[in-house]
Amino acid sequence: MFLQHRAARRGGLRALLGTAALWSALALAAGPTLAQTAEPSEKATYPSRVELHAIPSLTLSDSQFLKGEADAGKPVTVAGEFRVAQGDGKLPVAVLMHGSGGVGPNVEMWARLLNANGISTFTIDGFTGRGIVTTSANQAQLGRLNLIVDIYHSLEVLAKHPRVDPKRIVLIGFSRGGQAAFYASLERFHQLWNRSGIDFAGYIPFYADCSTRYIDDTKLVKRPIRLVHGEADDYNPLRTCAAHAERLKAAGADITLTTYPGAHHGFDIPIMDGPVVSAASQTVRNCRIEEREPGALVNAETNAPFSYQDACVQKGPNVGGDPAGRAASRVAVLDMVKAMIASPP
Repeated sequence: MFLQHRAARRGGLRALLGTAALWSALALAAGPTLAQTAEPSEKATYPSRVELHAIPSLTLSDSQFLKGEADAGKPVTVAGEFRVAQGDGKLPVAVLMHGSGGVGPNVEMWARLLNANGISTFTIDGFTGRGIVTTSANQAQLGRLNLIVDIYHSLEVLAKHPRVDPKRIVLIGFSRGGQAAFYASLERFHQLWNRSGIDFAGYIPFYADCSTRYIDDTKLVKRPIRLVHGEADDYNPLRTCAAHAERLKAAGADITLTTYPGAHHGFDIPIMDGPVVSAASQTVRNCRIEEREPGALVNAETNAPFSYQDACVQKGPNVGGDPAGRAASRVAVLDMVKAMIASPP
C-alpha cells in the first residue's frame, strides 16, 4: 500500500485552473481574500531579480511526442519568468507549470511563498506563445504531453544559469500542468526529450489527471514524487491517481499521496472560497486511456482511438478554493520542497 496522507480537517478544496472567463469571475467574487492570505513577510516575498526567458520548444501531437518525432513538431517559443529569490550564489529553484487556464493566481501565490523561503521560481507559460488563452473547454487544441517538452526545455535554460543550483530544482505542476509534472518523471520520456543533462530533485503534481496508462509508465527516474489531491475532486478524480500510485509503489517508486477531505479540484486558488460549476470545462473523469503501441492512445472501453468527442468525456466539474485546505497545503508542500532540496541526488 502506498503512503497516503490526509490533510486539513475539512475540505472545500475545489477548483479548476479554469477558463479565462472563470478567473475573471473569481477575481470579482474574491473581495479581500488575497489580502487576507497570510504571507511570511511582505518584504520576503519579493524576489531580488526578475528575468524573462525565451524557451525554444515544439508543438506536437501526443502521438508525435510518444514516438519521439521531433522533426514533425512545429517550432514555437514559449516563455519563462525567473524570479531569483533573495540570497547569494546558486539557489534552489521550483519550476511551476500552469494548468488549463494558463498562469493563474495560484501560481503567483506559490511563487511568493517559495521566494519568501529562499527558493527561486521559474514559471513556464506554455500557452501565450502558442496563441492559446485556455484549453479548459477544448482540450484537443493542444496535446496533453506538450507541456512536458516545455518543462524539459526549461531545464536547458536553468542548467546554464549562474544563479541556479542544478542539483536542487523541483518541479511543481497544477491540473494539466500537474499531469505534465507527474508523467515528466518517466524514464522513457527523459530519454526521448530531455537534453539538458540534469533532472529534477523531485516532482510535486497537484490534482493531476492520472487516467492514461503509457508504455513503460512504471519505470521512473529515481526521484521522489509527492502527489497532492482533493478527495472530492470530480474533475480529475482521486481514484485514478490513487490506483496509479499503488502501481508505482509496487514497482519501487518513492511516491506518496497527500489528500484533503472534502476537497475539490484546484483547492489552492487564493481568490475564491467555495465551489462553482465550470459548465464548459471538459473532464476525462470517466475515461480509461491506454497507449497500446507506441504513439497510439486508445479508449479502453471502445478499443478505438481516443478522442475528446468520446462519450466518456464530460463537462461541468466543480471549481473553487478553500481557506483551510489552501493553508494546509502551503505548509505541507513547502515542507516537501525543502526536503527535496535538502538532500539532492
